[in-house]
Amino acid sequence: MNDAATLPGDPAELYISGLLHLRAGNFGPAIDALTVAADLRPSHAGTRRNLIRALLAAGHSQAALHHADTALAADPDTAELHYARGSALNALGSPEQAATALRRAVALNPGHAAAWLNLGNACADLDDLDRAVQYCRTAIAVDPRMVEAHASLGYLLTAQGNLQGAIGACEAAIRLQPGLVQAHWNLAAAALLSGDLPRGFAGYEWRKRHDRFRHDFINLPGPVWDGRDPAGRTILVKSEQGYGDTIQFSRFLASITAAGGRPVLACEDPLVPLFAAQPGMEVVSKASPLPPYDAWIDQMSLPLALDTTLDSIPAAAGYLRADPIRQQAWRDRLPAGHRIGLARSGNRRHANDRRRSMPAEVLAPILALPGIHFVSLQHSELLAGAQDMTPWLTDFAETAALIACLDVVITVDTAVAHLAGALGVPSWIMLPHAPDWRWLCERDDSPWYRSVRLFRQDEPGDWPGVVARVVDALSARFVAP
Repeated sequence: MNDAATLPGDPAELYISGLLHLRAGNFGPAIDALTVAADLRPSHAGTRRNLIRALLAAGHSQAALHHADTALAADPDTAELHYARGSALNALGSPEQAATALRRAVALNPGHAAAWLNLGNACADLDDLDRAVQYCRTAIAVDPRMVEAHASLGYLLTAQGNLQGAIGACEAAIRLQPGLVQAHWNLAAAALLSGDLPRGFAGYEWRKRHDRFRHDFINLPGPVWDGRDPAGRTILVKSEQGYGDTIQFSRFLASITAAGGRPVLACEDPLVPLFAAQPGMEVVSKASPLPPYDAWIDQMSLPLALDTTLDSIPAAAGYLRADPIRQQAWRDRLPAGHRIGLARSGNRRHANDRRRSMPAEVLAPILALPGIHFVSLQHSELLAGAQDMTPWLTDFAETAALIACLDVVITVDTAVAHLAGALGVPSWIMLPHAPDWRWLCERDDSPWYRSVRLFRQDEPGDWPGVVARVVDALSARFVAP
């Protein structure tokens, strides 16, 4: 931002300057000008409202909330201010307070489409999907050309399992604004969940323009590999997103090798020992200088390049192996008998972690089963009733060796699930009501991993119900009658 001392001192001139910058999308200069104008003329409602708009657009939610509260003290019945307050609270992770503010906004102005949309977003964050869909549809009824509402409806219908409705909503958004990244992203998720991998992975390419991911995509020198004949060529495969994604999509490197190419995977350091131990697989650290290559590709673009369908997913029976020396060390360390691995949470920075991870105490009925030795696969976290292995879990190669010694892995949707499936070890995955696209819908198996069994929530947040079914399955298999 500019130094306020360099701005003109006339509040009207500052107000006009701020408006022009706001309309042009220059939020920093708009905030500078409108802040000074509001200080000089605090009773001017238009100045403060546009300052709030600029702050929200720039992502300064706490400051927007402060100014909205200040303005509401003088003008408590203005829908726009309640809308701004609710939008700021939602961005700050307070959906209940946001919903209260936004309900006030639509009560004051039922024609405020953006308030209806954000009320739907707040309800979605509260896992009240039925009301979220209702409010999103109301926003569209008020303003049929509100492209963000169509895209959000697509997301919500996907979460409800109405995949054809979701695809239709996303297509409507794309017709209105062909370049809307969120609509393409939501459509891809719905198509993948439905099992239409060709369409889904084509749409998934839009992740490279998504605000959440695009900073990870840096074009490398040389041509991008398009899936054509790799024979005699070195193909650099650049990992992306989480450890589980890298493990899941590492299966496609063998397809390049089978076609006569030489794939080299560039990935994060904790995964290097795991992949380096695989026969015929070449791996380098992303932190090291990259080796020479003829073409390169982002790892999660491989299914599209290789024309993958549900029926052609390779190596579902398993494609990784644990290091035999490490594995023997774990056999010597573990007690005899039934050995079950547990993981109840994933990376807290994951956008959906609060839904896919479960509270530790919910696992109590599992850990209470007799005659089973439970092993914690959580790193740096104690699970009461499970043996802590943190001192030895130094990288994914060690985790793989431990998993290979277990009878079953019971886990939420995290890297442990992919590692167990890739090793061909029985893995029981506990899924939220609205699962990630790779687990599809309404089935208890996975075309990605033959050894996986899926346990799904019947209702959002119903981890106790999932755990009860896992207990029944464990009892039937391991607990003597």
